[in-house]
This record gives sequence, C-alpha cells and structure tokens, in this order.
Amino acid sequence: MTLLAVAVAGRGLVDPGEPVLHAGDDAVFRGRAAFETTRVYGGRPFKLDEHLARLAGSAARLALPDVDLDACASLVGAAVARSGARDAVLRIYVTDRTVLAIVSDIPPELEDMRALGVSVVSLPLGVDARLRAVAPWLLGGVKSTSYAVNMAAQTEAHLRGADDAVFVATDGTVLEGTVTNVWWRREGTLYTPALELGILAGVTRAALVEAAAELGYEVREGAFPLGHLAGADEAFLSSSVREVMPLVRLDGTPVGDARPGAGSRELQAALRRRAST
Repeated sequence: MTLLAVAVAGRGLVDPGEPVLHAGDDAVFRGRAAFETTRVYGGRPFKLDEHLARLAGSAARLALPDVDLDACASLVGAAVARSGARDAVLRIYVTDRTVLAIVSDIPPELEDMRALGVSVVSLPLGVDARLRAVAPWLLGGVKSTSYAVNMAAQTEAHLRGADDAVFVATDGTVLEGTVTNVWWRREGTLYTPALELGILAGVTRAALVEAAAELGYEVREGAFPLGHLAGADEAFLSSSVREVMPLVRLDGTPVGDARPGAGSRELQAALRRRAST
C-alpha cells in the first residue's frame, strides 16, 4: 500500500511519512479504534455519508468520543484533494485521541483476481450467530481495528492454499468473510447472510441489494448453512475495496463451474455505474 495523502484532526494535512498516533493511544495499546474504508471514484468517495454514519455508530459501541461528521468530511476532502487521485482507497480512523483520513492506491492485483475468481476456506468462528448479534461485548456489526482474528484467518487460508476465508457459526451457518460480505446465486435468487446474524452491515452490500432488485434478481437474506453456499450456481464476495469478487472454490471444491458467473459480472457493472453517477 502506497500512502498518497494523510490528514489529521487538529493538524490538517501531514507528510505521509510523519508519525500521527500518540504512544498512549488505545488504538495501539488495545486495538480500540473504529474505521471505515471506501473507494474513491473519479475523485469522489463512494457513499461517504453512509460510511461516516456507520463510523459514528462503531465509535459509540466502542465508547470512543463522539464523531464530528462535518469535521470528518472536511478531513476527507482535504486528503482526497491532496492525493490528486481520481481512483483510490480512502480510510478514516477514529481513536480515543484523534481522527485521521488516509488515501492510498488501489491494490493492483484486484482486477486479475476478479477475472479468475478467488478460493476460500470455511473457518469456525466459535460463536453462536444469534448471540453475536445481541451480545454487545462481541461487537457484532462493529467495524473496529481489532482485526487480529481476521488477519489470522487469512493466514490460515493461505496455509491451506486458498486466497481467503469465510467464517461460519457453531451450527455451520454462513456469516461473513474476513473483510467481506458473502453472496451466492441459485438460478434467479441471490442469497446473503442477514444482518441479524451480527455481520457487518456493508455499505457495498446495501448498494448491491438495491442493484440486484433492479436487475431482476430476488434477494433472500437469512441464516443459511454452508452446504447451501457450496451447492450454489455461483458465489461472490463484496466489499468497498474489492467491489464484487467472484468466489470459485470453497474448501477445495468448485462452486458452480469454478468460473466467475453472470451474476457477479452484472452486479460489478451495476456497482460501477452507481459509483459514476
């Protein structure tokens, strides 16, 4: 990742190589910080208001200081303008001491991955899905920087020869990816885990729910077993940075015909159309 611009609350734009976090920040000590990530398309952050609203919600759940949405938007504007990038990745962080906006380049490998599709392994998260949704200490649906478990899951996936992992609950219910929401198609119906399972309410996920309906797909949100995903005609992951990423192998077994499907192509195109308007 190449940093293109950094803006810090109370300091404004700073050199990307300059330290910005206090040594006593809880973000460093305990991983207690909230963040958001979105893509910048044509010099504009996608769905910025929705991301800032979710950031404020995550910060509240983590008992961090109230988020000043206008101040955050100003930081974002300064960082995006300084970067000069038409297409980039924007990240916003809220810690117990500061707020910062970071603009970086888009990972260059994403389009090659999209053309081929990715492989995932299923990993048990060790929690009951419905408990995760209602137990505040489990932080279901919160986007915090405490990503050690997610990164360890990615490492395990790589050790097993896969690109990424999908978490399942103790009863085998599909939850979410390490940094993504999960989707699959059976004929004209798209399936995705419900927010009531304590998964992250992805902003891109919400945009795809709307786009899918416009494209004529029925969308079903619920609690589905891993076998239902394994037997799909096609599957894909979604996130702000990866957009729509075809999922072609699960636990070493092909999903559908092990190639990116028509649904993922249509939804990727629809997402790009929305981002350009």
